[in-house]
Amino acid sequence: MKNIASRAVANESSLGQSSLVSRNVTILGRRTSIRLEPEMWQALNDIAERERCSVHDICTLVSVCKKNKTSFTAAIRVFLMLYFRAASTEHGHVAAGHGDFRSMIMRARMPQEYKEYFESNVFSKKFRVLRGGSASRSGHAS
Repeated sequence: MKNIASRAVANESSLGQSSLVSRNVTILGRRTSIRLEPEMWQALNDIAERERCSVHDICTLVSVCKKNKTSFTAAIRVFLMLYFRAASTEHGHVAAGHGDFRSMIMRARMPQEYKEYFESNVFSKKFRVLRGGSASRSGHAS
């Protein structure tokens, strides 16, 4: 099985760069088309591989369990989030390098001007709060 954690870190660097991909799935014997981001399709394939079923089986499960007013694509995205959330452990977070926002910024490989924004705005405010400054309701340090 592919290393899902390393792919998740690699995918973090391409956040915001995906476009929707249409694919056909069969739900209860009926073919339908859905549009999801490539990362969502990859997550569905990863889960199908882990659970030893097909993407069609997962889509059928989501379809029959979703609330009537919820769109199918929204239900798929919620399912994916809940699946991986249930699977997350403290050990898994440590192995993926989670727990330090500065590390997350480095993994995201964003342009330098945005790194400078975080350095001057986010981290400096946290430092002031840690030194005894107060934070307002909006989370900004005084």
